[in-house]
Amino acid sequence: MFVDICRITVQAGNGGDGAVAWRREKYVPAGGPAGGDGGRGGSVVLQADSGLRTLMDFRYKRVYKAENGENGRSKKQFGADADDIVLKVPVGTIVRDAESEKVIVDLKEEGERYVIAQGGGGGKGNARFTTSTRQAPTFAQMGYKGQRRDIILELKLLADVGLVGFPNVGKSTLLSVISSAQPKIANYQFTTLSPNLGVVYLGPGQSFVCADIPGLIEGASEGVGLGHDFLRHVERTSVLIHVLDGSGDFYRDPVEDFDKINKELADYNEALSEKPQIVFINKMDIPEAAEREPEIRKALEARGYTVFSGSAATTKDLQPMLYEVYGRLQEVDTAYDSFDEEYYEESEDETPAISVRKENGRYIVDGPYIERLLGSTFFDDRDSLRYFQENLRKNGVIDRLRELGIREGESVFIDDYEFEFFE
Repeated sequence: MFVDICRITVQAGNGGDGAVAWRREKYVPAGGPAGGDGGRGGSVVLQADSGLRTLMDFRYKRVYKAENGENGRSKKQFGADADDIVLKVPVGTIVRDAESEKVIVDLKEEGERYVIAQGGGGGKGNARFTTSTRQAPTFAQMGYKGQRRDIILELKLLADVGLVGFPNVGKSTLLSVISSAQPKIANYQFTTLSPNLGVVYLGPGQSFVCADIPGLIEGASEGVGLGHDFLRHVERTSVLIHVLDGSGDFYRDPVEDFDKINKELADYNEALSEKPQIVFINKMDIPEAAEREPEIRKALEARGYTVFSGSAATTKDLQPMLYEVYGRLQEVDTAYDSFDEEYYEESEDETPAISVRKENGRYIVDGPYIERLLGSTFFDDRDSLRYFQENLRKNGVIDRLRELGIREGESVFIDDYEFEFFE
């Protein structure tokens, strides 16, 4: 089964905590602070790999966690950084933010890498907090938390040419004879359930990648059947080969089918209707198809389309069409950009490092920086408490509380702590 959309959770590692330690050596009675810094947490990295064709691996494992950095040690020894974890995805994978569904990154080149969840930095050891007035700091800094994200991986095939048309018009057979692809083929109205890729070789330096897009049906642009799943694969092709069943099998009108498929393409994404499109009337080995071919050709050529006819089953008259397709490819720029995608901006989702607000008469201070600051504070230690107060003042928390109208003696809630405000 072809899997092209998966939702996963990525969790980067937390940074290690800084250490509170003291230099203890013989004949050195007051060695001073010697706590080392914590190590960096591992990041989660996405990497495009042309050897992959599906997102199947992500169907069975949905949560990916990197390791935490090591805590700092004594003698000013830093904790070890954690290794990043690299998740390989197929080239052509779009990564979306799960909540907003906006695109974070579009991995469309072999080897392209993107840090999807940043590992947390290590906290500073107490050796880092010595000053001329604070010779023996008894506190250290907690490590930074690693980033956690819920993301959607969406694969859009990177093919030069897409075969489109109703089910059972012969697209899979055509792909099998013009390339080395081996799609499953059966004589049913609904056959292929997943896109197949094949390389079409015309000669030295003349080749292209062709995708058999599963048969579309009416209402596909509105999600009927597997409509959206199929249509997303058409977006990145440069040229379309529209395959028609010239025999009118299953009581269908080829020209009417042609119009219906193009309507679904345009309704899904108007840009698809602007792609170069070559028509191939298939099944010329069937007498009924050969009889109807002139009428079909006349109708479509009158609309400005280039029309070829032949038989995928017998491979008759395929080469002229393939050379025409190759020529069209030389005239268009290969661009794998998605159409009409809205991109995610990191600033949209960033939590302020410090938030100072008044809610229901309560003054509240919180945010990632405050959380780390509290974790690094020992309230029984005068130096540590002074460092905490200095940081609040330096980061504008006191000024902001005054702007909100706080009065002396009123409570300020910081995380799980309640403080009284004094000037």
